[in-house]
Amino acid sequence: MEFFRIKRDIPFMRHALTFNIISLVTFVLAVFFLATRGLHLSVEFTGGTLVEVTYSEAPQLEPIRNALADGGYPDAQVQNFGSARDVLIRLPNREELDSGRVSERTMATLQSVAGPTPELRRVEFVGPQVGKELATDGAMALLLVIFGIVVYLALRFEWRFAVSAIIANLHDVVIILGFFAFFQWEFSLPVLAAVLAVLGYSVNESVVVFDRVRETFRKRRNLSTPEVLNHAITSTISRTVITHGSTQMMVLAMLLFGGATLHYFAMALTIGILFGIYSSVLVASPLVMWLGVSREQFVKPKKEKEEAVV
Repeated sequence: MEFFRIKRDIPFMRHALTFNIISLVTFVLAVFFLATRGLHLSVEFTGGTLVEVTYSEAPQLEPIRNALADGGYPDAQVQNFGSARDVLIRLPNREELDSGRVSERTMATLQSVAGPTPELRRVEFVGPQVGKELATDGAMALLLVIFGIVVYLALRFEWRFAVSAIIANLHDVVIILGFFAFFQWEFSLPVLAAVLAVLGYSVNESVVVFDRVRETFRKRRNLSTPEVLNHAITSTISRTVITHGSTQMMVLAMLLFGGATLHYFAMALTIGILFGIYSSVLVASPLVMWLGVSREQFVKPKKEKEEAVV
């Protein structure tokens, strides 16, 4: 069901070059920040110490974070683990301290925080090798997702659509990473999960538009390729606004009320959804047009009628 319908096709392809120049500039800036600043990797990737603590009653996490920051751990990750009374603390590597000294300093810091008394349950050291393996596995997961998307789109549509979609969706991924590099936000496993989710989300939007392009090529043979793309985007724009708007409301709730644990996860999703709409509609479609998509690739020529036998 469409909640609103636009009567005339919006001429998106008229400004295709402008949209793609904007995308190219944004992409180059993101690559520049990644190359010069790099990502601020979390404990999962760099290695560190995990400290699990339990309290007699649910503590406030923000005072714990502030106390650890004052104690020399501004990058400490503090989150509930299992229940509201259990707290898991991730501390980055400190070369001058072993895991035993780290746990002692952490417990001393926690005991100085007003509120319920903490009790140490577990201390676990995560070496840099484990973090390196996680980073490698995460990169491999990203590559496998990209490969699967290319194969799926090439089989379902045509190679031009596969190439256009993957360029547009990698554009989203690099821009998310560029934001995290520029602001030096912490890049953790949940953020990596958000990046993979955005990749799938953007592909879904591209598939919807491409499916309408194929359908329009077959049904409306009087339209040129730019007009077909304009019609496909315009006819799916109501769905785009509704689905992305609904998703963004949920993500915004996580961003505002999810606390520090979900903050960067929700931030990555927010950036990905916004740029995902842009790239799926205004980057992928022009690329398809410039790669030479045409009606003949979807419509089989009619067979000439056989001459009647006299």
